[in-house]
Amino acid sequence: MEMIKRYLKDWNTIPNIISYVRILLVPVFAVLFRQGYLGWALVAIVVSGLTDFVDGKIARKFNQVSDLGKLLDPLADKITQITLAILLFLEFNECSDQLMKTFSWVFLVFLAKEAIFVIGGVIMLSLGMVPSAAEIYGKVSTFFFYGVMVILFLFGPEVGVLADKLFTLPSTVCVVLVVISVILTLVAFVSYIPDVLRQCKEKFSKK
Repeated sequence: MEMIKRYLKDWNTIPNIISYVRILLVPVFAVLFRQGYLGWALVAIVVSGLTDFVDGKIARKFNQVSDLGKLLDPLADKITQITLAILLFLEFNECSDQLMKTFSWVFLVFLAKEAIFVIGGVIMLSLGMVPSAAEIYGKVSTFFFYGVMVILFLFGPEVGVLADKLFTLPSTVCVVLVVISVILTLVAFVSYIPDVLRQCKEKFSKK
């Protein structure tokens, strides 16, 4: 009960409202994308990505940092990235380009990483521990991930809004960009391990 009160405190701050909007944008983006409204889907994901980089600054500048915000911000990230990975896995897998179809599996790495983060975060919270905030590796990984997604939505073959009208990115370049993003994601994942081990050691050594 005490934990619930702790997380409900300051639930209506501006940064938290931004996180609510980001979470609500996920199904909107997914529907627009699958229905073929790629331009509007791109707008939704760009808005989500931009607000992700301002809510923390607002929280710190106006002293609106809250426990709920520390939970909502990464949750919005996870939901958004999981949705993006699923949608792009489906798109790559349905491509007529054999290279992109073959490498569609790389998006499963994003899914696995985010699934581990979500499950691990729930377990840590249930044990009274606090999941770490994003380190520099996590921030770089997230920034690059969003950048790659925007590039694919704009210029990716068979996916990009401007692919047939302006410029089509070679499938090899698409695959390389996604693989680099996967590598950065794995580096970010590893960077969280020391803090998790530290918290586990402190938690269970007391017992």
